[in-house]
Amino acid sequence: MKDLLMVSYRNANGWVFFWVFICGLAWSVALGILFSGCTYESSGSADPEPVRVTFLDVGQGLAVLLENGGRFALYDTGPDSVGVVDSLLARGIDSLSWILLSHGHRDHVGGFLEMGAAVMAGRLHIGRLLVGPDTASTAISDSVLVLARRLGLRVDTLVRGDSVWFSDCLNLSVQWPPEYGRFGENRASVVMKVSLDQESEASLLLTGDLDSLGERLLLELSPKLSAELLQVGHHGSSGSSTLPFLSQVSPRFAAVSVGKGNRYGHPTAEVLRKLELVTGDSSSVFRTDLHGSIAFEMWPNVGVITR
Repeated sequence: MKDLLMVSYRNANGWVFFWVFICGLAWSVALGILFSGCTYESSGSADPEPVRVTFLDVGQGLAVLLENGGRFALYDTGPDSVGVVDSLLARGIDSLSWILLSHGHRDHVGGFLEMGAAVMAGRLHIGRLLVGPDTASTAISDSVLVLARRLGLRVDTLVRGDSVWFSDCLNLSVQWPPEYGRFGENRASVVMKVSLDQESEASLLLTGDLDSLGERLLLELSPKLSAELLQVGHHGSSGSSTLPFLSQVSPRFAAVSVGKGNRYGHPTAEVLRKLELVTGDSSSVFRTDLHGSIAFEMWPNVGVITR
């Protein structure tokens, strides 16, 4: 009987250890999936796919195209009458995961108003529309919401702390404006930081038309804000791009979306001098009025490179 009890005890222990092993293995796999994120490793000899960032040449306006893993999204759509839909279709893009409109000015949202016909004709698909809490309601911003309802688009309002999904390898975090404030016009611009996994330094800061006071308030909330690639605020206006802001962000590359020979004098010589000072090289400052559409790539363990 004693021997039988010992065998039963050993058998019971064996089953216990077996199930402990199985549970431990399952837990390890679950944790690995949860915390591993995107490793960028692929089978065979294929290279990892970068995040592509293209500042579309839309004249005096802004439209930034993001691409990763066969998905596309737009930050602002440029003004109307510049053919942004044709530009997308010419690139073979007939579907956008989302469109983010930084604020309600026509040079940033006008292109969206021309997308309705393409969407209703089945030539273009838009997943959803993202907007900021711009308190300056205008006929243009009202028209945007009316069109979104007509197209059946889901509309989400973004504030600081929100995240936007685009792909598993990207972190898109809203830096401005905060939920507790009331901001209109340029100061209401949705500022978003686009970065790869936490181990990579590759990052992009999209600022829309954020003005100098908005930059100062943003730095008070995010005193360590930085990015390798900066979309220069308000097309290089003297009312944006303060030296403290540029020094803190400390970009390697800067992109100015601006119309050739525009009547505003954008970008100003003062802003260009500050950008050259911060980047260390005037060749690191790119302009759509001089270079046309500007393309960059964000690579893990490499950073941002020009295309």
